Amino acid sequence: MRRLRRSGAGRSAALRAGVPAVSMVLAATVCGVPAARAQAVHPVAGPASSAAAAAVTSCADRVYSGMTQAQRIGQLFMGGVSASSPSATDLRTLRDQHVGSVMLTGRSSAGVTATRNVVDGIRGQADTVSGKRVGLLVATDQEGGQVQVLSGPGFSTMPNALTQGGWSTSTLRSRAAGWAGQLRSAGVDLNLAPVADVVPASLGTRNQPIGRYYREYGHTPDVVASHSGAFAAGSKQAHVMTTLKHFPGLGRVIGNTDTTANVVDSVTTTTSSYLTPFKSGIQAGSPFVMVSLATYTKIDPNHIAAFSPTVVRKLLRTQLGFKGVVISDDLGQAVAVRSYTPGQRAVGFLAAGGDLVLTVKPSIVPAMVQAVRSRMQTDAAFRSGVADSVHRVLAAKAAAGLLDCG
Repeated sequence: MRRLRRSGAGRSAALRAGVPAVSMVLAATVCGVPAARAQAVHPVAGPASSAAAAAVTSCADRVYSGMTQAQRIGQLFMGGVSASSPSATDLRTLRDQHVGSVMLTGRSSAGVTATRNVVDGIRGQADTVSGKRVGLLVATDQEGGQVQVLSGPGFSTMPNALTQGGWSTSTLRSRAAGWAGQLRSAGVDLNLAPVADVVPASLGTRNQPIGRYYREYGHTPDVVASHSGAFAAGSKQAHVMTTLKHFPGLGRVIGNTDTTANVVDSVTTTTSSYLTPFKSGIQAGSPFVMVSLATYTKIDPNHIAAFSPTVVRKLLRTQLGFKGVVISDDLGQAVAVRSYTPGQRAVGFLAAGGDLVLTVKPSIVPAMVQAVRSRMQTDAAFRSGVADSVHRVLAAKAAAGLLDCG
């Protein structure tokens, strides 16, 4: 997600192979339920971690089994609402569509306490299953510099990523833990950061989506990998999940997909060194990866990345081994997807192997939901993939303490 507003088992087999390692340390204290069956989880050391992963999977399975189809489909969506004053219309739309995740958008300078009050109000409309609330996943964009949605009392003013990249990794990890602690206090579960894109020094600010705003940690894959990793590690320390973005990288394009159609990367390949930050982040257990809306002609010239099975299933899932939640970049207002109907956007992303459809425009969620429901009725493979995706989202929620399986 890159919108810049200037203020200045059913499917449990797939999930058993797919619980993100970064989440496992939280899981044992979340669900408190025994493993339903043996797990073949993302590699971690020790029986305690295996038990934690099993608890996550079992909890997700139990919640899934009690859901209606409408509730399951709703877990596939994240809708944007104003961070300062969510509109009643937007909230009603998300509630009526059983949307399971929200993103705080725009800018708020109200501070931690006021933001927490807003978030608590939003959480009150979460669905219940078997008498227990299925917690909403609350996310925002809190990178630093010009991309910091939440500010005011209790929130630090975060420098841009290029500045952060000049610090030692230990310093960045420590400060990221502090920033994440502020998000946690405000009720935020997921930060749509860090940026893992590498902008070559020769391109610099001519790179509209990243370089122009100094959103990159550096100009080489190694620096970006080490510092995006430090940011993620600090956030994990404060129990806030993170999202590597924008896979497979927006550092080598010119146009910004938020404001420009047909943004093309004609350089990046499936073996490019510019994938290094994503590889290292995935190996460290990143629970979320966001897929971009650019087209990568040397990977799949026929689809934008978010609609490309080659990018999502083959490169991200199979080649890089990512087992967590694949989230889209904004499919609501981005010019890059304007030629597609809302239904085509949602179905295209999920059919490519994505899990969580992000739209900063809640009004199009009903059309998206209807398209997904229709496709499920006629396509068994799509229906199976949807079930896998819902399980991945529920597993991330379980690891974050948002499901009650006690």
